[in-house]
Amino acid sequence: MNNYVITAVCFATLFFLQVATGLAAQSSADVTVSPELLKEARKKVMGKAARSMKDNKEYVIGVGDIVAVTVYGEGTMSAAGATEASSSGGGDAISQGQIKVRIDGRISLSHIGDVQVAGMTMTQLADYLKELFQTAIDDPIVTTVLLQSNSRRYTVMGKVVRPGVYQIAYPITLVQAVASCGGFTEWANSNITVVRQKLTGDDEELSLFEGNILEFDYDDFLDGDDLKRNITLQSNDVIIVH
Repeated sequence: MNNYVITAVCFATLFFLQVATGLAAQSSADVTVSPELLKEARKKVMGKAARSMKDNKEYVIGVGDIVAVTVYGEGTMSAAGATEASSSGGGDAISQGQIKVRIDGRISLSHIGDVQVAGMTMTQLADYLKELFQTAIDDPIVTTVLLQSNSRRYTVMGKVVRPGVYQIAYPITLVQAVASCGGFTEWANSNITVVRQKLTGDDEELSLFEGNILEFDYDDFLDGDDLKRNITLQSNDVIIVH
């Protein structure tokens, strides 16, 4: 085996290991954005919305979400391209141009490298990236799209057919959540407890929860009583079926 073949094999092996682990890096020589600009742009964008965050119902990006970032006239800004698509095996494959938020809350983009996106809304992300892409592209028109929500999840425990952790891909109520995991087992009663880690401070929510606990009676619901307790689930809610 000559040196050329050995070099090619070693390169291919290294590439495979990087893809398989889901880790990626971009040469700093190819990145036009300094760490200082990253910090200042994020501070500017996040600070702009800080006063209204309490009333902001826009989706917040989290780890595992799949997004798309494009610049008008330039196309996708995914730094991974086809590599990204091939790196997620086992039924988790994503297409070229789709970008998965890594476990560190970052994504890799052409021209600007790794950027922290977890905790931002889609609008904040677009504003943030516009600031950064201006270092490489004149007056960039940035579009960000949430393609798949993977970070928002709830847990169902107790006497249901399929207890487990489920994704919130769309607004879902408590009753719908119980139905989606197969419904009650024959040993279940009508009582359900919801544990919410963090309350929003909404007046209606506070009237339903005692501390971080909401009690729900399915029989009462079927009788048309206290329908407000059939709440819309939030990320990290825990449902316990007794």
